[in-house]
Amino acid sequence: MKKLSLSIMLLAITIITAFSQEVLTLEKCKELALKNNVKAKNAEIAVEIARQQQKEAFTNYFPSIKAAGLGFAANKPMVEMEMDMSAQMQPMLETFTPAIIWAMQNGAPLDPAALAALQNQEPQKIEMLKNGVIAGVTATQPIFVGGQIINGNRLAKAGVAVRKLQQQMTENEVLLSAERYFWHLVSLQEKMKTIENSETMLVRILSDVKIAVEAGLTTRNDLLRVELEQNRLAGNRSKAENGLQVLKLALSQMIGVPADSFSIQPPQFDEIPLVPFPLGEGQGEVQNRPEYKLLDKSVEIAKMQTQMEIGKNLPAIAIGVGYNYMNFDLHKENGMKNNFSMVFGTVSVPITDWWGGSHAIKRKKLEQQAAENTRKENADLLLVQMQQIRNELNLSYSQILLEKKSISAAEENLKISQDNYNAGVTALSDLLEAQNLLQQARDQHTEAITQYYVKLAEWKKVSGAE
Repeated sequence: MKKLSLSIMLLAITIITAFSQEVLTLEKCKELALKNNVKAKNAEIAVEIARQQQKEAFTNYFPSIKAAGLGFAANKPMVEMEMDMSAQMQPMLETFTPAIIWAMQNGAPLDPAALAALQNQEPQKIEMLKNGVIAGVTATQPIFVGGQIINGNRLAKAGVAVRKLQQQMTENEVLLSAERYFWHLVSLQEKMKTIENSETMLVRILSDVKIAVEAGLTTRNDLLRVELEQNRLAGNRSKAENGLQVLKLALSQMIGVPADSFSIQPPQFDEIPLVPFPLGEGQGEVQNRPEYKLLDKSVEIAKMQTQMEIGKNLPAIAIGVGYNYMNFDLHKENGMKNNFSMVFGTVSVPITDWWGGSHAIKRKKLEQQAAENTRKENADLLLVQMQQIRNELNLSYSQILLEKKSISAAEENLKISQDNYNAGVTALSDLLEAQNLLQQARDQHTEAITQYYVKLAEWKKVSGAE
């Protein structure tokens, strides 16, 4: 009774788990992959980073405003000196004494005591620049910098375009990986169905063999053969179950959904059209691929980098305005305070840089030539890749047609072998061989179909077909 209750409980848990799982179609898997995959998210972040770099480059068109300040307080004055006023006044008084006497005689208000004091004055100590403050604000507007600002903004814009192309390539790879995992899961699920059908057939054959053994119509060797075949199928089932588990975990990581919370819904193969694709050069198609567009962008960026290098060796012209404030102690009670505004212009000519700059320009031109050569080579490789995938797609289509014929032949062979075995005309080993051939034919048909859809997904990726 306890065993029965435990079995019922386990069955109930299995049913509840099955109903709680979300059933995902191929399109839903691809949608979740674009939404949740880390690579797709990082590619989107990379595009936003490039946009911020473009906005940063645009700010170079505007004036550059800088503020600077300096305050200092020394432990002693930076300028110290003594002035002996009496020694300096003595020659002056001797020179002007006749004039001073004449002025006094004519009533000038001159104090003889004050004049005498000038000759006997103590030396004066002068100290200054013990503390002070300097502050200023300047705004500089570049007028001509060899096109570096314009080309810098063009490079930033090209960087956004490159990131968008890389994002498209990443999304294509994510979609293709999700589709591969999906079809491989479908293939293993179909193989599991084939194994189950073979197991059912072997159960029936085993029952017939047991009856024949009990009736003395055959030996126990036939019974052992059937049991060995069952063991072989059990091993295949175990391998298929392990493969399903691993592939489901891989798909789970790709779409960002826990593996135990979803199951996939395989399509009805008979309802999906299978068509061959005509062969062609695909020249027009390769130019629409993001990989080719990225090669174009690399050449365009190389040209702009050459222009940037040329601009570094051209004169730079700028104008600006400024405001400054100063406050120093100058051996006075209030010190010296002053503020003033100014306008200025600058011209910078990199004379000594022209020597090294000429080599830098040549280097950039060689890099540009290398980018053009790489574009041509990779464009040819892209064409080869497209042709190869198209050939493989058509080959897988042809393989499907062949496997369909193999299934029909294997089914007819099994029917004849079953009838002959029942009539005692053929041995059990022939019947088991016929059953194995049918299983192999069905497995190969499943592999051919899923391989066709994987190649179809690859073709859509490289050709841009929908």
